Amino acid sequence: MRIIFMGTPDFSVPVLDALVGAGHEIAAVYCQPPRPAGRGKKDRPTPVHARAEVLGLEVRHPVSLKNEEAQADFAALNADIAVVVAYGLILPQVILDAPKRGCLNIHASLLPRWRGAAPIHRAIMAGDAMTGVCIMQMEAGLDTGPVLLRRETAIGAAETTAQLHDRLSEMGAGAIVEALDRLDALTPEPQPDEGVTYAAKIDKAEARIDWTRPAVEIDRLIRGLSPFPGAWFEQGGTRVKALGSSLADGVGQAGEVLDSGMRVACGTGAVQLTRLQRAGKAAQDVASFQSGAQIAVGTLLNGE
Repeated sequence: MRIIFMGTPDFSVPVLDALVGAGHEIAAVYCQPPRPAGRGKKDRPTPVHARAEVLGLEVRHPVSLKNEEAQADFAALNADIAVVVAYGLILPQVILDAPKRGCLNIHASLLPRWRGAAPIHRAIMAGDAMTGVCIMQMEAGLDTGPVLLRRETAIGAAETTAQLHDRLSEMGAGAIVEALDRLDALTPEPQPDEGVTYAAKIDKAEARIDWTRPAVEIDRLIRGLSPFPGAWFEQGGTRVKALGSSLADGVGQAGEVLDSGMRVACGTGAVQLTRLQRAGKAAQDVASFQSGAQIAVGTLLNGE
């Protein structure tokens, strides 16, 4: 098929690779414009932009698709279908209607649960046992279109957003290739009205750890916000990000360090911190972190 691919971050790259590998013709790749990044604040192309250039594909990065010129350029590609995954711009109806067979979206949740911007984070933070990907026919509403194909997977007990992100990216890549191969045989299923939840964009204000909360909630917060923005606490006036954890046994005052391996008491229960990062430093496993930080047993971590 002749496809317009629309995606921006790392999550989208395996999907682009899979479409090329399956022999589809990529008419053009749409992504967000390069933006300043790094110490020099030089414009850096997005992951999809960089990968598309390696593949020798035409890259377009309009600031908006709401003007007539951008819409005419899109329509002129004469595509069979558009594949959209974490693109980052709202698609006007004229764009949705331009490809002969419309636009398909790869969404990283089991719709209608977790429509919106941060479905992977929210699934872990909510303690969901299962998640997956859906191939959805796009319409004007936010992730409201009928689902053509869904694939489920269990969320691991110690899995972080980074780990689940990579698994779902590969799952989505396989699912879209399958959906395109079977497109004429698939029946679009409208999403039910029941069970709708919204995955709001992560607010950095959510990231501060409140050790008075139950251990199960703190563990989910840490894993759900790893690697970005990273759940954090203060110790000795320094901010420390907790990037990995698991549930543990232990009783103590909320925020109390129970052993040299950074097992920490919570409002109820305890968490075992497994990966930590001091401000301005690289992330480390807990043993490496403690060889330098040496946070003493009995220390109260300032999560308030």
